[in-house]
Amino acid sequence: MAATVERPKPVLVPDSCKGCGRCIDACEHHCIEPGSDIDPVTGLVPVRIHLEHCTACGLCFDACPEPYALRPEFADAARASRPAPRATAIPAAEPIPDAIVELPPAEPLVIKGMYASAIGAILAGCRHFFGYPITPSTEGAELMARLLPRLDGQFVQAVSEVAAINMLYGAGSAGVRATTFTSSPGFSLMLEGLSYMMGARVPGVVVNVMRGGPGLGNIAPSQSDIKLACRGLGHGDSHAIVLAPATPQEMLELTMLAFDLAFKYRNPVIVLADAYLAQMTGRVTLPRTMVQPGVPSWAVAGDEAHRRNLITSIYLSETELEGENLRLLAKYARMVDEEPRADLFECGDAEILIVACNTPSRMAKGAVRTLRARGVKAGLFRPLTLWPFPIRALAPVLGRAREVVVVEASAAQLEDEMRLAISHANLATPPITRVNRLGGILPSHDEIVSCVVSGARAPALEATA
Repeated sequence: MAATVERPKPVLVPDSCKGCGRCIDACEHHCIEPGSDIDPVTGLVPVRIHLEHCTACGLCFDACPEPYALRPEFADAARASRPAPRATAIPAAEPIPDAIVELPPAEPLVIKGMYASAIGAILAGCRHFFGYPITPSTEGAELMARLLPRLDGQFVQAVSEVAAINMLYGAGSAGVRATTFTSSPGFSLMLEGLSYMMGARVPGVVVNVMRGGPGLGNIAPSQSDIKLACRGLGHGDSHAIVLAPATPQEMLELTMLAFDLAFKYRNPVIVLADAYLAQMTGRVTLPRTMVQPGVPSWAVAGDEAHRRNLITSIYLSETELEGENLRLLAKYARMVDEEPRADLFECGDAEILIVACNTPSRMAKGAVRTLRARGVKAGLFRPLTLWPFPIRALAPVLGRAREVVVVEASAAQLEDEMRLAISHANLATPPITRVNRLGGILPSHDEIVSCVVSGARAPALEATA
């Protein structure tokens, strides 16, 4: 009499089962039924099996479209009886540090703000650019397209801003310095990708040239994206350092700084300019050194040394995701503690404190000089970081002022950042007056002086009150 061959019964692997139900239809003895519990790893609902009446016919194995969702029980037993394979130790990658390269002396350049930002990116070690043309930032991309191929770099004109930000994600994940230039409507399209980068702790630099909005608006200078950059960078509790240059020289310097901060914190950094600054020509002095970037230890660089690294922002376990959020919040707290920057002009004895950034701060600086000539003790507080707002630098000046005048080309977006920082710091606030212009019109020198001397306000303010 021939020996009976025992057939295996099924074993369910829940995190491989999508709950499609094909195995349920295949089983004639109703040993498999729809599940009711969500698998915490996949978020799906796997089937349930009970084998009291199972004949080990094997039809469920044939019906299952997912490899190993239903596995023969013999396979588990055989696997358990085999010795575990010896793990091959993969040493952690050692970081290759950045190198600082001396540059020969050079005469100052007279260039546009966007050109200055492009040159700053190159001097900071950026050799990868991904972007989509959008006025008034396009000249910067055009310069990168000319220069990067000569430097063994890569310029890619993406099919959209959505594609550009995801290319930036990929390059940053590989540990290389990369950037994109855009303007307000394009910046809006990049928010999902920015949220992914922050969640996955991927560095990158976005230079956003603000223009009039909402919608397509126009291509004139505005500060309409301050709230978006400081408070609205995609879903989740996320932040990025926001730098606010006011001159072509600062376009170069703050773009260079942005790369250092992006890699210091493994986080995107936003350089927030305005259309006037991007197109304005100014004198720019080049630094005496440039950066030759290395390779960070965490990079997914495509070689054996970095093969254990993983870049991801998906954590399906609620507990695990909460822990990751707490780690990100700790990083943002470090930024708040270490990175606020401000420029103060005539603030030592200022009784009238003017707060402004970007191009409007240049009009405000001229207004301070005029007011000082008239005997008014005015001063200018210029935040260089809009997030984190430099509240520690503002606090002592605020304590001496009897009035604050916020000058901006938006409907109190800068003022809101200042007020929020003051509130969190539990500081007393003197009366706040505003000089606001909208639609691509910048506040003028005369409007600022008139506001301080006679209390007059810019026409656009009354429309937004």
